[in-house]
Amino acid sequence: MGTPMATRLLEAGHDVTVWNRTAARTGPLVDSGARAADSPAEAVAGADTVFTMLANPAALDQVLSGELVATLRPGQVLVDMSTVGPAEIRSLARRLPGEVTLVDSPVRGSVPEATEGRLIIYTGATAAAYEKVRPLLTVLGTPHHVGGPGAGAATKVVVNLTLGVAMTALGEALALGDTLELDRSTLLDILAESPLGATVRAKRANLESGTYPPSFKLSLALKDLHLVTATAAQQLPIAAATLGWLERATHESATDPDFSAVVETIRAARLR
Repeated sequence: MGTPMATRLLEAGHDVTVWNRTAARTGPLVDSGARAADSPAEAVAGADTVFTMLANPAALDQVLSGELVATLRPGQVLVDMSTVGPAEIRSLARRLPGEVTLVDSPVRGSVPEATEGRLIIYTGATAAAYEKVRPLLTVLGTPHHVGGPGAGAATKVVVNLTLGVAMTALGEALALGDTLELDRSTLLDILAESPLGATVRAKRANLESGTYPPSFKLSLALKDLHLVTATAAQQLPIAAATLGWLERATHESATDPDFSAVVETIRAARLR
């Protein structure tokens, strides 16, 4: 995700310095005009705006170590676009030096949307901070100012709950169709016109081929549902059931496929 996002910033004429935990991944960006830093601290030195895009809270904590945080200076803006949940954003805010502005802007979308600048961006920030970063976010997709600091991270948790629930609901619908001996292709046609239509249309090729090249990895979907259950102040039975299916699919998979592979786990469970 970070590579196509940084590429769009370069193409828009911005000076971009990049750092990745896997150094070789910065090569294509350097070829496109970016400067590669040898450390996170070097990457943020002198930057007006710093973007972080990492897989989970542990990775964010690792990168935003004491050295990097100490390098940030008053007036800089740190835009975290990771999906890490509101608790991690609150923790990060407490660790930042004074007068460094934190903006939480997690995104909906995967590599194709990032490449084409079609990400949906949920931004938590003050009005002033949002207006400051909005021109940069618009290069990456469509930003939505959803509230004050932390609201972006919270909104993404809610959105990803619906993504997980929709996918497992599709799995159970197809399992029910198997039980009722309905033709699978015809059923997918019908479900494409149902409230699950967007999910069917996005993942139909995976379901019909039985292959699940990762666009949104199963491990990331599982992480996101753990964030949901950790964040919720009340019991969410549907979220708990979705989490259970994702855990089962992860346990049964030898790789890290697209999260739509959970559909096969649900359909196979009916045969046991």
